[in-house]
Amino acid sequence: MTKIYLKKGREESVLRFHPWVFSGAVARIEGPVSEGDVVAVHASDGNYLAAGHYQIGSIAVRILSFDRNPVSPSFWKDALEGALQVRRATGLYTDDESGGTNCFRLVHGEGDALPGLVVDWYDGVCVMQAHSVGMFRARKQICQALKDVFGDRLKAVYDKSSGTAPFKAGLELVDGYIYKADGFEEGESTVLEGGHRFLVNWAEGQKTGFFLDQRENRALVQRYARGRRVLNLFCYTGGFSVYALAGGALECDSVDSSSRAVSLLERNVSLNFPDNHSHRSICSDAMEYLSQCPEGKYDLMIVDPPAFAKHRGALDNALRAYRRLNAAAISKVAPGGFVFTFSCSQVVDRESFALAVFSAAAQTGRRVRIIDRLCQPSDHSVSIYHPEGEYLKGLLLYVE
Repeated sequence: MTKIYLKKGREESVLRFHPWVFSGAVARIEGPVSEGDVVAVHASDGNYLAAGHYQIGSIAVRILSFDRNPVSPSFWKDALEGALQVRRATGLYTDDESGGTNCFRLVHGEGDALPGLVVDWYDGVCVMQAHSVGMFRARKQICQALKDVFGDRLKAVYDKSSGTAPFKAGLELVDGYIYKADGFEEGESTVLEGGHRFLVNWAEGQKTGFFLDQRENRALVQRYARGRRVLNLFCYTGGFSVYALAGGALECDSVDSSSRAVSLLERNVSLNFPDNHSHRSICSDAMEYLSQCPEGKYDLMIVDPPAFAKHRGALDNALRAYRRLNAAAISKVAPGGFVFTFSCSQVVDRESFALAVFSAAAQTGRRVRIIDRLCQPSDHSVSIYHPEGEYLKGLLLYVE
């Protein structure tokens, strides 16, 4: 393997098992190297530290292993079996689907010691997203490992890396199936989450087809929804809305600017509640709808916007947007109402988000309590050595 030597004193983060080597820490490279190659990382004194995928950019190496043999023939299978074992231990993956859920995240990048890789499981279909050149080039090996791990339970593997892998000349960034079992039929699928049914289209939907990271927070909405009038802003395909209706909401209005998302939302509601007349779908800009909404119309609001900041340069604008959005929600919710508010922007840390919501609450002059602090679920695991992996944060507010 080509060797990368670090500057003196820059090996400390690697010794603490942080999975990134930044380009500024690199002293020199010995040997030929192309983006996506597996390289060995050495301290300035020559001691071996780790091995991982080399890439061009601020992160020079994404570490795959702190052992000396990171790409042995069994590496991918061993890594995927380890990730699956965690999902078994938490009850997400069972042989008989007794938990009422057959969709979850199997691999969450650094949280599962596979930086640059996401794999979501949808009732036997694995949807893969590579976020690095190295993972993209390894996709066929990863597919074979998935077949080895799941056997006959694996129906298909779909690669959806065109929007996540770095654009490089020579990479065929075209989404499509890289494995299909005999008899598998392409197209829309129905999955179970918490006993509720959802239509998923991984080829055309956002991310891998469904926002799996809000599963536990959706269940919490179900717990609080009974007898309440619910507003689900940025509803996408209606996950929170289905849970709210299942929890006994008096009525639920779902708002999203995407007509395609609203169409799928309506189908998901009908799939679970064919005779329900207490749900209304609204294709509109969420902030515009909220600004025109009468005060006190809703006593439970879900505010789950897309990422307002995808890089640090957008952080200030994102925080202003969170303050504006949450001030509008807090000012409009009925007395004694709840607001579930979230940020999925990785560059907005938990403290900054809480401060933005505090500022929004102070702006309204209302008395607001934090009932719960919300986060991503167990299948979106965070390595204790890589706190940057904690991207989803939320607050459950009680507003007087």
